[in-house]
Amino acid sequence: MTVLVTGAAGFIGMHVSEALLAQGEKVVGIDNLNSYYQTSLKEDRLKRLHAHENFTFLKIDLADYEELMGKLETIPDIDRVVHLAAQAGVRYSIQHPFEYSRSNLDGFLSILEYCRHLEGLKHLVFASSSSVYGGNKQLPYSTDQAVDKPVSLYAATKKANELMAHSYAHLYGFPATGLRFFTVYGPWGRPDMAYWTFTEKIRKGETIPIFNRGDMKRDFTYIDDIVNGIMAVLANPAAKTEAAAPFRVYNIGNHRSESLMDFVDILEKAVGVPAKRDLLPMQPGDVKETFADIEPMRRDMGYEPTTALKDGLPKFVDWFLQYHGRNDRKD
Repeated sequence: MTVLVTGAAGFIGMHVSEALLAQGEKVVGIDNLNSYYQTSLKEDRLKRLHAHENFTFLKIDLADYEELMGKLETIPDIDRVVHLAAQAGVRYSIQHPFEYSRSNLDGFLSILEYCRHLEGLKHLVFASSSSVYGGNKQLPYSTDQAVDKPVSLYAATKKANELMAHSYAHLYGFPATGLRFFTVYGPWGRPDMAYWTFTEKIRKGETIPIFNRGDMKRDFTYIDDIVNGIMAVLANPAAKTEAAAPFRVYNIGNHRSESLMDFVDILEKAVGVPAKRDLLPMQPGDVKETFADIEPMRRDMGYEPTTALKDGLPKFVDWFLQYHGRNDRKD
């Protein structure tokens, strides 16, 4: 059978697709290759996937439902969907709000409509975000907490995705699971994230912006741990009961809240160049700390992250330096 992966040219999407292909699955990848960050990086990720004979790529804007249905009707045997496509970025959502309604709301609605018409669908797994916790003060963040006070439009769209998926799971009976990712990093990562921009600036001797004057913490999660969690969830859909729809939400994090200043210390050591630090106020839409309660994932999926920040960040830096050494046009 075949797995549909949206956002396949993205950071997490490429890694999930590779993991599925390594298990012998057929994968159909969808991406619109937008210009939020350099498309050359997305194209290089796709080159890795095209090396597999069981990978098929379709360039589609998910918000165009008619195009989506027209192209997918020619693809047989899709029985699972991993929806990772989205307009990412908390800060970007403040300046470009309509990008988020189109990609994260209209695009997700297209996927839900596709799923409800897909005979034999075993499971829809979709990306949510730790940003849904907004200004919550209780740590670690638990899926039992109310998340009705988002502090960014991006977070609001991700919470909306969870509500939309629950309604479809209730109405049409197909299993759906949302995954709240906590600050994912690693090789082939996103250029808009701090680990990428800080590495680039440190190696060039440029000043890095450190918001809230460094008084911030994040639950940094290495990409391999994220992929392992997604694969475990995909293979274990929720069952429909008389009392509840076949719907769940999990946190996927490292269950460890790390200081931003420790993060910078590890990076500068890995790069081998001292960091020049510019201590700045907190940015709008940001939160001071994230920390994932992953006990439900441990209990239900046997999930256990294995990569500490001190080990994962140097792996990213090694990849970053090799990648830029091979691809001078991307510097």
